[in-house]
Amino acid sequence: MTVFAAALDVLFADPNIGEDALWKAGGVGSGVPVRVIRKSPDVVVRFGDTSIVLPTNIVDVRKAEVASPAEGDLVEIGTVILKVMGAPVIDQLGLVWTCEAVA
Repeated sequence: MTVFAAALDVLFADPNIGEDALWKAGGVGSGVPVRVIRKSPDVVVRFGDTSIVLPTNIVDVRKAEVASPAEGDLVEIGTVILKVMGAPVIDQLGLVWTCEAVA
């Protein structure tokens, strides 16, 4: 394990940052327990002279827990169910997947 992987483990385990979730590949089955970091940044989209602020859902999950997330996977965080949309992106070190999701 690298020092970066160890640092990520600490971040994901922190109760102020990481959350327990169930990852359901393809949106089916009972799911695999994982730790995720959920972010909800607003994105500003320009349409002509108008700016629209759109809420987003981003879920980070370690590759060690979900080897190959895909569009259509479901992430259940407490009572919230998010569906992965688009292609997940892996970080430069190949340790964390970033997945855009929709409620």
